[in-house]
Amino acid sequence: MSEALKAPRIAAPSGDANRWKALVFIALAQLMVVLDSTIVNIALPSAQKDLGISDGNRQWVVTAYALAFGGLLLFGGRIADKWGRRRAFLTGLTGFALASALGGLAVSGPMMFGARALQGVFGALLAPAALSLLAVMFTDAKERAKAFGIYGAIAGGGGAVGLILGGFLTEYLDWRWTFFVNVPFAVVAALGATLVIREPEGGRNRAPLDIPGVLLSTLGLVALVYGFTRAESNGWGDALTISMFVASAVLLLSFVLVESRVKAPLLPLRVVRDRNRGGIYLSLGLAIIGMFGLFLFLTYYLQIVQGYSPVKTGFAFLPMVAGMITGSTQIGARLMTRVRARFLMGPGFLVAGLGMLLLTQLEIGSSYTTLLLPAMVLLGLGMGTAFMPAMSLATTGVEPRDAGVASAMVNTSQQVGGAIGTALLNTIAASAKTSYLKDHIAGATTKPQQQLVGLQSMVHGYSTAIAFAVGILAVAALIAFTFVNAGRPGTTPVASGAGAEDEVPVPVVAH
Repeated sequence: MSEALKAPRIAAPSGDANRWKALVFIALAQLMVVLDSTIVNIALPSAQKDLGISDGNRQWVVTAYALAFGGLLLFGGRIADKWGRRRAFLTGLTGFALASALGGLAVSGPMMFGARALQGVFGALLAPAALSLLAVMFTDAKERAKAFGIYGAIAGGGGAVGLILGGFLTEYLDWRWTFFVNVPFAVVAALGATLVIREPEGGRNRAPLDIPGVLLSTLGLVALVYGFTRAESNGWGDALTISMFVASAVLLLSFVLVESRVKAPLLPLRVVRDRNRGGIYLSLGLAIIGMFGLFLFLTYYLQIVQGYSPVKTGFAFLPMVAGMITGSTQIGARLMTRVRARFLMGPGFLVAGLGMLLLTQLEIGSSYTTLLLPAMVLLGLGMGTAFMPAMSLATTGVEPRDAGVASAMVNTSQQVGGAIGTALLNTIAASAKTSYLKDHIAGATTKPQQQLVGLQSMVHGYSTAIAFAVGILAVAALIAFTFVNAGRPGTTPVASGAGAEDEVPVPVVAH
């Protein structure tokens, strides 16, 4: 039986009114982290020109953040368990704000890259602390459903909000404001959190830090994320790309071996060995693969093929955001205490896949109203409905001493999924585009005809890659249906924190 189903029920912690106030500030901090993954992309061309960053080095504006964030998430989650989630949350907020200000003041490429890396470091502390705070503060079934409904909507729709905000700031102010905007977000969230967040007593992990686990997991995840990032720009056959994948495999396998034998592991294998959580981490990662590729392709399609401005492009994503909010707060949250998680996650991924399937019909002159709008609504509804119970169940039944690292695994699956999705789907799109050009360019004898074929090849590449994303979402739905076998997540109790702070995790011995 799943460990989540065996955990004893406890009463909700005191300070009921404060919990809901705290949710506002936790959600604000989460929005800041999520939108930062896309807001900078809109500003990148302007920043590159102002700072004199070469085409070869511009990827580091994105890569420096991704490597630090993805590589340090497990470490950040465990720090939250040891320090206390409130302290980790406030430290992450402060550091993220300072790093954002540094990015906005950047006068050179290296200064920008350093600021982005620092954002990733503090984001890796902030994100798991935010999710684990919700996990330990909201234990009542109905309250937990509402809280995770709001959190799931932000986690799913924040990227699209970043596109809108980034377009506005870049077009009407300056690219530097895509960094400066984080400062007021962080100040408000930090002040509010200081006043209202009261972390439940107990649940800290007092065990010594697993230094070998920290080093192996960080280096392994950095190598994995960098391998996929480099594959996008240098190809899958590149020697360094292959070396990164080999190094990642060796490091992560060594990490698992170490974690199975040390007394106080960084990532207790009991967290991921649970059937429900394992299925959730895997299905969420697969879903993000499709979502990240889609954001990228639709952004390019709307701006390059359809000629949308950055602001108009951002607003074009609003139906997806509305769908995610509706799916998460009105469908997922309302049904979470009534039906099993698999019957929300599986159908949710399938509805999102149906939206993706519509987008395989993209053409140069496709109508926004009749094709893109319904596709985006379906994508938003499906993802919002699936994400919400997934995030709740991924942290349900976890002992409080492990809440931070279990939350970090949710973020890690999303970050790795994003890196894989960007690299894999970009490669598929580029290959399909090249093949289409080779087959059709000979018939284009004039410059307008050649330009038309160029646009057609681009759209053909996007639709081909999106077709692969449909298949990936179908696999995510299958995993959700078959692996996630817990009861109604809202009725699944949360592990007690009584006495947990003085416990040392029982070592898991490999057999």
